[in-house]
Amino acid sequence: MEALTPFYEVNEALVAMGAEKLNLCMQCGMCSGSCPWRLVDGPFNIRSLIRMAQLGVEGYESDDILYGCTTCNKCVLKCPRGVNIIDVVRTMRAMIAETGSIPGVLKTATGSVHSNGNPWSEPADKRTAWMEGLDVPVFEEGTEYFLSICCTSAYDPRSQNIAKAMVKVLTAAGISFGVIGNEERCCGESMRKIGDEALFMSTAEKNIKLFNDKGIKKIITTSPHCYYTFSQEYPEVGGEFEVVHYTQILASLLEEGTLKLTKTLDSKVTYHDPCYLGRHSDIYDAPRSIISAVCNGDLVEMKNVKQDSICCGAGGGRLWMETPPEWRFSDLRIHEACDTGATILATACPYCISMLEDSRKTTNREDDIEIKDISELVADAL
Repeated sequence: MEALTPFYEVNEALVAMGAEKLNLCMQCGMCSGSCPWRLVDGPFNIRSLIRMAQLGVEGYESDDILYGCTTCNKCVLKCPRGVNIIDVVRTMRAMIAETGSIPGVLKTATGSVHSNGNPWSEPADKRTAWMEGLDVPVFEEGTEYFLSICCTSAYDPRSQNIAKAMVKVLTAAGISFGVIGNEERCCGESMRKIGDEALFMSTAEKNIKLFNDKGIKKIITTSPHCYYTFSQEYPEVGGEFEVVHYTQILASLLEEGTLKLTKTLDSKVTYHDPCYLGRHSDIYDAPRSIISAVCNGDLVEMKNVKQDSICCGAGGGRLWMETPPEWRFSDLRIHEACDTGATILATACPYCISMLEDSRKTTNREDDIEIKDISELVADAL
């Protein structure tokens, strides 16, 4: 076996680019031991990737190695040295992105954000096509909340139901809200995790200017990824907004009695914690309180919940990448959900909806369980 030659200048460059805690890693293995890739015996090994970054050795650039990480945050919570492992991965990807060597399918997504304002290669002027036939208010002076519809929910036919459900629910609750329309752009979260830092920064700056010009102070997001970015990353670029994920505001409205349900669903429901709502943003109780209200307390938990929830596999740009069936975390989640006896698997993230819907089909469990976003459950109970 040929010996690898360390190139410590790479280590220094990574630290300078944002991986400040890279060299705190002592290779204890807690990260790889908690990584969902170990559940499927895939090629990605975060401990190995971090060591390669420390030594500056080559060989980590492939799609399933450097771009295998879903940024699920499980390893970060387990690290005894406090290494922000996602920052290290993101910085390694940024170094590769500067050479133009990111995977082709991700180049398509980033290129589409550049030209169309969304990663789905769809025209910007079709962003509001989901609103056809609906009375969706436009954000204007005096409107309290800007309803931020994730790119996935704006363009993906399955996910558009989330956007429609949110309009129905917020309207029923009498909330002052509005959308901007075709001027809206991607929040940039996945672009940053892919490694295109320049695209993230330019996108964030454009969005912040747009929001400020419109007079936006408060934002409701449909996606945990948008929520994370608006609340935790935009402030570093000067974007200070009051941001809530929709489950937070709906839980409060139900508790206050402002949002009234006319019926409960006669179904047993289980809940999948999205990584960016749970491990990244520590929102665990609000989604569960909504589900309990909607299904009259018939919420059953899966084996792995909250901080131990199994990632769906879509974060970090993996939503746009092809994953062989034997490596799909979402397949494991479908089996786990079916084991509870639930007939509905609920979640609160458009990425999770997409992955779980696909896995429901590929695992032949379409007749056993239905995938629903929490907003859809509430809309059905109005």
